[in-house]
Amino acid sequence: MIGTVFHNRYEIIEKIGEGGMATVYKAKCRLLNRMVAVKVLHPQFTHDENFIQRFQHEAQAAARLSHPNIVNIYDVGTEGQVHYIVMEYVEGKNLKRLLREEGILPVKQALDIAQQIASALIQAHQHDIVHCDIKPHNILITDDGRVKVVDFGIARAANSSTINLSGTVIGSVHYLSPEQAQGLGVDKRSDLYALGVVLYEMVVGKPPFNGENPIAIALKQIQEEVSFPSDLKLPKELKALINKALEKDPAKR
Repeated sequence: MIGTVFHNRYEIIEKIGEGGMATVYKAKCRLLNRMVAVKVLHPQFTHDENFIQRFQHEAQAAARLSHPNIVNIYDVGTEGQVHYIVMEYVEGKNLKRLLREEGILPVKQALDIAQQIASALIQAHQHDIVHCDIKPHNILITDDGRVKVVDFGIARAANSSTINLSGTVIGSVHYLSPEQAQGLGVDKRSDLYALGVVLYEMVVGKPPFNGENPIAIALKQIQEEVSFPSDLKLPKELKALINKALEKDPAKR
């Protein structure tokens, strides 16, 4: 893929990431002479016409979002059997990497990150776009501390078409809302639950629910109440905020 040029415009330079749905490359836009990120769908998705239609529709919807905490989508295209999205290239690291390096974040920093994610969610929800896969991997943090949420709308297409607990959602099961874990309909409140999980992980150092396999974790999302380590001193207001976001009943979040 390195050296490939899509539509005589986007020159693939290097691989910078990979997930359950796609591989992400750094590329140069020859027309505007700037660096971009190109997300290329894995081949197994390219033969599912229903998924491709949803993918393109959601990507086009997300491209209409404009917010400082949302990664911009510039283009959606197809080259032969390859389907791709061209996005803003962000210098920095994702939140998952930051948590691996730091372990636990200071409360003030965690709240600042959570607030920026919430700001992005507000913008998306006002445009009837639900993320469906808020997790540290999808939270980019620039070198100057700005949060950029990636993949708005894209996960929704996947959840509507191909992803289930026995498939590629395994990597995200720690952040599934109870209604997602039960295969029920999702809305903006599912994103709030996932944000609560991310905030918990930032201040505790791990997600609230763990298990031997994805099904066990999903069951805990549905059945178990969140608890905090007794030896970790956290403000009661912060605990209350997290508990509110992690209500099992979406109407109570």
